[in-house]
Amino acid sequence: MRFSVNIPNFGDFADPRNVAIVATAAEQAGWDGLFVWDHVLHRQHQGRPFGDPWMLLTAAALATSRIRLGTLLSPVPRYRPQQLARQVATLDHLSGGRVIFAAGLGGPIDDEYRSFGDATEPRLLADRLDEGLELLRHFWSGEPVNHHGRHYEVRDVTLLPATVQRPGPPVWIGGFWPRRAPMRRAARWDGAVPLFETARHGHVPDVADVRELVGYVRKHRTAGTEHPFDVVLGGATPSDAAKAKDVIGPLYDAGATWWDERQVQTGPDLDRLTPVLRRVAAGPPVI
Repeated sequence: MRFSVNIPNFGDFADPRNVAIVATAAEQAGWDGLFVWDHVLHRQHQGRPFGDPWMLLTAAALATSRIRLGTLLSPVPRYRPQQLARQVATLDHLSGGRVIFAAGLGGPIDDEYRSFGDATEPRLLADRLDEGLELLRHFWSGEPVNHHGRHYEVRDVTLLPATVQRPGPPVWIGGFWPRRAPMRRAARWDGAVPLFETARHGHVPDVADVRELVGYVRKHRTAGTEHPFDVVLGGATPSDAAKAKDVIGPLYDAGATWWDERQVQTGPDLDRLTPVLRRVAAGPPVI
């Protein structure tokens, strides 16, 4: 099992220098990854400064050499696919092939889309997500791309350089369980990053729910998907190692491959550097 640290892209973490500090501490303490949020607007946290996640991750990449880096998660329908493809490929080169790309619709939908005059109908956004993901994989190849879709059109475009990782960075798909459609989408890619209706962000999911989700995704994995598939769960673990093992061990047995630590994300320390550094320095849980 691998272990990552999860931070927002606002408050103290709007400053790339603070993100670099967290990334350095995470690498030194033995964590396997650092993931940042990708919000342009979140009215619940209005009044705080927000940082661009790709610039934050650039700082993290320059400060580290081992840990995996990415967003959790990027709302693909909010981006122009060509812009997003370029940002991800640049980070993949800078980091030496350490990017993991997590995608979804994002949210809150009204904040991230309606506030800027964009569509908010979930099925339309999901359609843009699927088409955008296919375009990203084509752009990352470094080969000529011609595409005539419902939402995007590309005429003989080659984006160089291609990503270091081939055919591209691992793609994880987020969504709320027990909604089935996002997990069917995840089954077509490289990993699932579920949130649970019964365990919102920062809370540990129920083992029975995890087993049900893992079984559903495995059933929908298609032929030719012999590559490893990640199931990424998150929440806050106790500081006591034995108690942390009691929390994560059953989730690992149920099929989880990553644990994303969200230690302070249910309280007022959500976007403060010092409490996060304290947890990061203690190191990942042991199972």
